[in-house]
Amino acid sequence: MPFIDSKVTVKISEAQKEELKAELGKLITTLGKSETYLMVGIEDSYDLWLGGRKLDRGAYVAVSLYGDAPKERYDMLTGQICDLLSRKLDIPGNAVYVTYHPVSDWGWNGKNF
Repeated sequence: MPFIDSKVTVKISEAQKEELKAELGKLITTLGKSETYLMVGIEDSYDLWLGGRKLDRGAYVAVSLYGDAPKERYDMLTGQICDLLSRKLDIPGNAVYVTYHPVSDWGWNGKNF
């Protein structure tokens, strides 16, 4: 039951959103999850400031998941997400924040797990 919510400063096309969604579907396996129940949100043209400076190219990515994962897996996924954003959107890794939110109570389809 993962959810990856991405906010990026750049304008991106629907095709680019589809590419990012597909890539994130592959990357989520790093945390032992599958794309089957992965929800992805992508918000482009989002204003972000880092260190008091408005970013031309930057991103904030929040990864929520039912349960938890080992710290080394979070480290791996952070690197993979930064690489993806660099390759696809030319966003440098030093302008990307990735946060992780393990969740013990997750609801879907009218009930909780």
